[in-house]
Amino acid sequence: MVKNYTRIILVLILFYSCKTDDKTPKKSITGTHRIAYVDPFIGTGGHGHTYPGATVPFGMLQVTPINGISEWDWCSGYHYSDSIAVGFSHLALSGTGIGDLADILFMPINKKVDLSITPVSRDSIPYKSKYDHQNETASPGYYQVFLEEPNVQVELTTSQRTAYHKYTFNQNDPQSVIIDLGFAINWDKVTHSSIAIEDNYTVSGYRFSKGWAKNQKVFFVAKFSKPINEHHLFRDGTLIDQKASEGEKIATQLFFDINDSSELMAKVALSSVSVDNARLNLDPGGFNFKEVRSHAEQTWNDALSKITVETSVDSLKTLFYTAMYHAQVAPVTFSDKNGQFRKEDDHIETASEYTAYSTLSLWDTFRAEHPLLTLIAPERVSDIIHSMLAYFETRNTLPVWTLYANETNTMTGYHSIPVIAEAYLKGITGFDAEKAYQAMKTTMMQDDRGLKYYKKYGYIPYNLLDESVTITLEFAYDDWCIAQMAKALGKDEDYAFFLNRSKAYQYLFDSQTGFMRGKSDDGQSWNEPFDPKYSNHREQTDYTEGNAWQHSWFVPHNVKELAELHGGNATFTKRLEQLFTESSEITGSNISADISGLIGQYAHGNEPSHHIAYMFNQAGKPWRTQYWVRHILDTQYNTTPNGLSGNEDCGQMSAWYALSSIGLYPMNPASTKYEIGSPIFDKAAIKISEDKTFTIEAEHVSDKNIYIQSATLNGEPFNHTSISHNQILQGGTLHFIMGDHPNTNWGVNQ
Repeated sequence: MVKNYTRIILVLILFYSCKTDDKTPKKSITGTHRIAYVDPFIGTGGHGHTYPGATVPFGMLQVTPINGISEWDWCSGYHYSDSIAVGFSHLALSGTGIGDLADILFMPINKKVDLSITPVSRDSIPYKSKYDHQNETASPGYYQVFLEEPNVQVELTTSQRTAYHKYTFNQNDPQSVIIDLGFAINWDKVTHSSIAIEDNYTVSGYRFSKGWAKNQKVFFVAKFSKPINEHHLFRDGTLIDQKASEGEKIATQLFFDINDSSELMAKVALSSVSVDNARLNLDPGGFNFKEVRSHAEQTWNDALSKITVETSVDSLKTLFYTAMYHAQVAPVTFSDKNGQFRKEDDHIETASEYTAYSTLSLWDTFRAEHPLLTLIAPERVSDIIHSMLAYFETRNTLPVWTLYANETNTMTGYHSIPVIAEAYLKGITGFDAEKAYQAMKTTMMQDDRGLKYYKKYGYIPYNLLDESVTITLEFAYDDWCIAQMAKALGKDEDYAFFLNRSKAYQYLFDSQTGFMRGKSDDGQSWNEPFDPKYSNHREQTDYTEGNAWQHSWFVPHNVKELAELHGGNATFTKRLEQLFTESSEITGSNISADISGLIGQYAHGNEPSHHIAYMFNQAGKPWRTQYWVRHILDTQYNTTPNGLSGNEDCGQMSAWYALSSIGLYPMNPASTKYEIGSPIFDKAAIKISEDKTFTIEAEHVSDKNIYIQSATLNGEPFNHTSISHNQILQGGTLHFIMGDHPNTNWGVNQ
């Protein structure tokens, strides 16, 4: 998603030729070493906005290289088109459309540099270095690069709350490390920082900043494997003869003994609360880099084993396991070992018997990322909901997009609501359902972010608020989700109220054009002139990051009625086909760069399109779902750095692939059903528990045999285009026979 409004610089990225076809790490591949198929460089090019650095599943730290550019395609701090590093940070965003984090910058160097100079661009940073992708590797839990100018080999790994650095210098070269907390070639602005040389091995401090997260406070403690022989400390550009200082921009250069070894190691822990908490988060013991890396890899192997696939096509395994990897790097652990975490109002909360998470990109992730977690990490879902409820207490509304516990209010709707409803309706416990329901209801009954108009008119008039169509449709879906939870809790009046309000889409459907359109507050007038291909980014528009073609289908909770509004299934499916076959021209002068991955007017590079191909299932033509889903799988993902057709968005783009490739997709997550598409693997096994597995088999599947001919569930004929979460939890085998021609009878008469 693009969310940076006016200062976005859209960088056009060419196809990459730098050994992108063989980037899969060359390791011994066995049934238990699925990390060998993961390529963290996928998505680091193009508009994927991912990072290649080291992390563990849902870990607190993302220790990764920083290129030092604040343009759109560097939102994670790194882009594959680049070849200059300015350091290695400890926090990063995976696939977002706004940049932030990149905090606590470390950079090894072999010479003294002048940190009094305030860089005006990356070119003036005195410790930057070139690198070559041929001397760079990445795998789950590990990153390595050779810095050419200081001649230093850098290796990074991490545990859940501690990052490990290993620097190998040339023999007899000076060994030094820069810690720069005033780094300005970045998306945020440092407001206050501090560094203290605590003893010969320990450095601590903090960095406060204002960016996408308006109140970000990061505390750190770092321990080194060698004593610090000398240090140069700079406060706001002035060298000071002290061991500790605070100011707006603090930086230091540390020097170490070169006699005993060419290796220097460091371990670093962070906290949102205090230096003491960062010290608590720091792993005890020494600097066994190899052991920590091995543990990170085993943790990833376990996480990737929640769904295993079988196919003779290795590139499909790379795509699948990389998707599973990207789907488990966010949300991120936010609470410290003692449970404490800071909220945006500086209140220190304690997570009691749960882990708090942040980086909740809910406009994106409610669609497939969170449904995937209900299958592969249900124990984390409850903790994520606990976190949402903790954030609710600050503003009395559920989160929209939470970054470092700051509510960014980025994007439309309140999609904490479908995440909570889905979890509860799928039987996930461990949170207070009544408390969660009241938070959902309170959120949707307040007046902010368009709800005042929504409550008054039943929809949002275009002349009163931009993006009115998208916001109305998303509020309608949120209402439907509340209604389902109200029904499950026996709240009949609330159920009737929210169910009725969830039909808000009826106000905006224009039967003459077949599109959802902006309507005035007079209840009669459409927004004119109307061009369904017109896109304007965020302002003076009825649609969010898209146009009428892409946003007119968001009624996942009532596809059958949407088809009726079109005049029936025949007209509806004809228009669905037209979406995919219409010319890909987008009109307008301020077109959203998120409209990417175009197949006709379908835009797979942005989330509002993600459910659309599955709508044929509920309109009597499941073979067209099978055709278009397979087409999307084949054309919108590849194994190069440019392998994602749009922003990864904290796991959503990859979760779509992971689920769709095994033949399932949660078109309406809170329905607790998965639509059936076109599986690409011979076999996919979902690990339900230690002794229970749900297996999906696709007999005769190939790049030509994409159509379901028949199916059985546990040996019994299965003629349905969806399957429930509960059926999957029972374990068993869903067996498809695949062929190269549509079976227009299968799944039609349900």
